[in-house]
Amino acid sequence: MKEAYAVRRTVPPSAEIEARIDQLLAVGVGENPRETLSELAKLGARLIIQRAVEDEFDAWLGRARYERRHNERRGDEEGGLRNGFRSRRVQTGEGELEIEIPQVRQAAETFASSLFPRTPKLLRTEPLKALVVGAFVRGLSMRDVESLCEQAGLGKLSRSAASRICEELKERFERFRRRDLYEIRLTALFLDATFIAVRPDGPKEGVQVAWGFTEEGERVLLSVSLGMRESFEDWQALGRDLISRGLGAPMLIVADGAPGLVKAIEQCWPASDRQRCCVHRARNLYAKVPERERERVRVAYWRALDDAVSEQDAKHRLKELAVELDTAGYQSASRCLLDDLDALVVHLRYPLRHRRRWRSTNLLERSLGEVKRRTKVMGRFPGESSCLSLVWAVLDLLITHQTNGIHFTALDRQRLKRARYEDETQTLPEEMNALAAS
Repeated sequence: MKEAYAVRRTVPPSAEIEARIDQLLAVGVGENPRETLSELAKLGARLIIQRAVEDEFDAWLGRARYERRHNERRGDEEGGLRNGFRSRRVQTGEGELEIEIPQVRQAAETFASSLFPRTPKLLRTEPLKALVVGAFVRGLSMRDVESLCEQAGLGKLSRSAASRICEELKERFERFRRRDLYEIRLTALFLDATFIAVRPDGPKEGVQVAWGFTEEGERVLLSVSLGMRESFEDWQALGRDLISRGLGAPMLIVADGAPGLVKAIEQCWPASDRQRCCVHRARNLYAKVPERERERVRVAYWRALDDAVSEQDAKHRLKELAVELDTAGYQSASRCLLDDLDALVVHLRYPLRHRRRWRSTNLLERSLGEVKRRTKVMGRFPGESSCLSLVWAVLDLLITHQTNGIHFTALDRQRLKRARYEDETQTLPEEMNALAAS
């Protein structure tokens, strides 16, 4: 029968929370990534608070769990005995969090955690939520963790607790950065960047991200790195790092048209196809025509890409639109559309069912938008390590743990083989029949 006062456990509550986190991560974020991230963030806040309480109790008792200290003259255990845990509910900005408070018997006084004031108080978990993604604070210094816990109203965190959190969790991000990529064979690689306030002062800096689809259709996050100016040298360093860790040349690389990025792609992967992001190009195009013309240009632009049956057909349609824009007096819009036109239609040599997915970096942009939403509360990061770690943590869940990868049919694989080895650019009749039947 369960005791009404305290519950005994064979493992500490913090270990149980970690097990729940691991179980949730194993399933993945599924179709509701925002709900999953919020649940993981709440579990992460509980994990940090629970660990802090357990470490505080160990220090108060004078020994770690399962460690015994005997009085030499009396021969019995001094300082009290562990006597299970009692639940306490703590009000936070996200609702109640349940924390297990250690209990003691045969002690001169009862244990009272200094993390919880005697009078009811609303704990501010938002500073923790901003950094605790997937229940792990990754890449933070001890000072950072101490500061965040104080901001959340948890009081002074012991240095041992901060050290354990930092060292244990920083290793996860470092393993990601150093792992070899020899067994990963990519069909498509996506490259993009976002600008974040990485340091306590100074301008925002670029955080570069690389992810892709493998030949088996699985999503894989490959790199999260700092690119201060998003220059050629920054992107070249990212590409060289991937190559040095064993990543082979992908069939297709999808990116925007930043000159430094284009140059780095051509140098690092000269044999790969390069697809210029159609969404980025559309934004550039809309910006060069009056607002009254934008809807008409938008419809014509996407219709040219959606209705084309080959690269040549798409280029012909887009050139006609460029002539129309030039005739109407929008010469800068016409030049924008024709610039790097070959790269804008490369996706049309790939499997028909996946072309829309592979013609833009939209999925990565949405994921980076989630990064910005979660880092907005922070304002500015204390430095590179904590910033990159958080970006990685969010993207790892949104990309790697997503369950909806790509399924390549036999027809898809035939198209990929033709694109890789035969430079076939025409749509296969079987593809058109399959599309019509779907």
